[in-house]
Amino acid sequence: MYFTDRTDAGRQLAEVLAGTVPKDAVVLGLPRGGVPVAAEVADALGAPLDVCLVRKLGVPYQPEVAMGAIGEDGVRVVNDHVLRQSGASEGDLAEAERRERAVLAERTRRYRGAREPVDIRGRTAVVVDDGFATGATARAACQVVRARGAARIVLAVPVAPRGWAEGLTGVADETYCVREPEDFYAIGQFYTDFGQTPDEEVVAALRLRRGGPVADPEVRIPLGGTETGGRLAVPEGATGIVLFAHGSGSSRHSPRNQAVAETLHRAGLGTLLFDLLTEEEAVDRSNVFDTPLLAGRLRQADAWLARRPEAAGLRTGYFGASTGAAAALWAAAEPGSTVAAVVSRGGRPDLAEERLGAVTAPTLLIVGGADPLVLDLNRQAARQLRCEHRLVTVPDAGHLFEEPGALAEVGRLAADWFAERL
Repeated sequence: MYFTDRTDAGRQLAEVLAGTVPKDAVVLGLPRGGVPVAAEVADALGAPLDVCLVRKLGVPYQPEVAMGAIGEDGVRVVNDHVLRQSGASEGDLAEAERRERAVLAERTRRYRGAREPVDIRGRTAVVVDDGFATGATARAACQVVRARGAARIVLAVPVAPRGWAEGLTGVADETYCVREPEDFYAIGQFYTDFGQTPDEEVVAALRLRRGGPVADPEVRIPLGGTETGGRLAVPEGATGIVLFAHGSGSSRHSPRNQAVAETLHRAGLGTLLFDLLTEEEAVDRSNVFDTPLLAGRLRQADAWLARRPEAAGLRTGYFGASTGAAAALWAAAEPGSTVAAVVSRGGRPDLAEERLGAVTAPTLLIVGGADPLVLDLNRQAARQLRCEHRLVTVPDAGHLFEEPGALAEVGRLAADWFAERL
C-alpha cells in the first residue's frame, strides 16, 4: 500500500507539485474521490478549490469499465477501443450519456448550489483525481477545463500505471504522479482505506475552500469616545462577515484568531479582527472582565461595519474567545440584535449568565477536552441557552488549543457553523 487514505495521498501529491505551479493556479478535484485529494493539494499550494464535474460512461453490465465520459459544457469523450471490445452499441452509449447527464446536473446543484464555478480563464488549472486507470474521466476533465479557457492544464494523480502519461499529449500540458507501479490492476489496491467518498465530504471540502482573493486593509473603528484598530478582510463573493471578540484587547494580533480567520476566508466568509480595548484600557485587567463594556464595543463595531460598502447585504456572526465569548453572547442577547450566529472558543459564557436565556442566534460552544474547568462552565451555560446550540469538545486540547491539529479543528467547526447560517 502506498497511501493510508485519500488525505494522505493528497499530501504526498502536494509534495510532488511544490514549486511547479504559479500562484494563480486553481485546483480542480474530480468528484467524488478526487476532491479530498485535491483539497490537500489546494491547501498546500494556497490555491482555490473547485470541482470539475465529469461522469464516466460505463459499459452495460460492466459499469466500472469506461467506454467514455462526459463533462460540463457538453464535453463528450469516447474510448473507441473499449466500445469495440465490449460490443456496446451507439444506442447503449446514448442511453448511458442521457442517464449520466441527469446525474451531472444534479451534482452541479448539490456541490455548487447558486455559486458560479471558479473563473479559470487565463490561469493554470491543476486537475486532480485519486488515481488514473483508463483515463476516460481525466481526458474529459481536461477537455472541460480547456473549453473554459485555462491557459495551462496540469493533470496530477497519486497513482497511475507505468507509462500512463504517454497517451496524454495534447490533453494535458503537464502530468505529475507520486507512484507509477508496473503491476497495476485498480486504483484501490494502493490505498489502505479506499471507501467511497460521500457527497457531504465533497460539499464540506468546497465550503471550507471556496473563498476568493482577500482584501485585508487596516481600519480604524470608532467605539464611543475612543477608537481602536482592526483588519477587515472580505473575500470575493463573501457570504457573510464574522466579527472577532477577544477580551484581552489583542484580537487583530492574536495568531490563534488569525489562523481561524484564514480558515473562514477559505470558506468564503469575511472577517473583522479588531481590538475591543485600547492598549491603555487593556492594562487594567478589570476591563478584560467587564462584559457589558466589551459587548457594547462589539455592538458599536457591528453598527460601524453595517455602514461599510464591503458589508452591503451580508449577515454577521460573532466569534468570541475567552471573555470575548461572554461579550459576544451578551451582545447577541440585546433587543434588536441581528447577529445570525455565534461561536465561542474556550469561552467564558458564565460571565454572560444573566443574558444567556435571551440569546436567539444559533450558538456553537467549542472547548478543549483537557480544559476541565472551562468545559464545566460551558456545560452549565449550554443548559441555560434556549436557542439552537451545540457544545463540541476537541479531544486532548487545552485552553489555548496549541496541540497539533486542535486549532485547525476549531477553524473547521467554526467555518461549518457560520457558512450554514450566514
